[in-house]
Amino acid sequence: MRRPGRPSGDRRDQRERLLDAALFHYANHGVTAASLRGIAETAGVTPAMVSYYFGGKAALLNAVVEERLLPVVAELRRHLDTLGDDAGALAKGFVSGMHATVERHPWLPSLWVREVLSEDGTLRELLVTHIAEQIPRRLAKSFARAQRHGHLNPELDPRLLMVSLIGLTLFPLAAAPLWHRIFDSEDLDSAALERHTLALLARGLETDHVP
Repeated sequence: MRRPGRPSGDRRDQRERLLDAALFHYANHGVTAASLRGIAETAGVTPAMVSYYFGGKAALLNAVVEERLLPVVAELRRHLDTLGDDAGALAKGFVSGMHATVERHPWLPSLWVREVLSEDGTLRELLVTHIAEQIPRRLAKSFARAQRHGHLNPELDPRLLMVSLIGLTLFPLAAAPLWHRIFDSEDLDSAALERHTLALLARGLETDHVP
């Protein structure tokens, strides 16, 4: 017999649905604007279930970070760890890895822009305390080593190269609906953006045309 106060049904499934619903609301409406009632409705449960599983809004946010966001960061880091210190391989691997990650987790670009990069973003400090060492600093150090060994353009700043890679991936992916409207074209999808970015990194604005 179910004990008093314990919700019926598949408890783990309900909890997972709440995490997914919270992530949806955070990415599309922002953490501050997301209401527990709206999250519960999206998950198909009562608001009381949010309190039962997480205790409140802050604990729900922490659970989303620990069980949804940080595992995605670790997933990308593991991919980059297989590439060694080759600057070209790391740059291309970051671009391809980021596109593959967003393909699996399409909420990432909008959440990143809204809650990490925004000056008043709720997850802004998370970048410094949890994510920075896993990817940005790790890649910047690898780029610096490659540069010392003459394998990277000496005019580049290894730290800003990392900033540029993020700017070439997450920003355009987050703004995809806008680019589709501006250029009135649906062919500017993730695959097209990935090809363009890799070509830009490999050859820049060079041309094979000989006047």
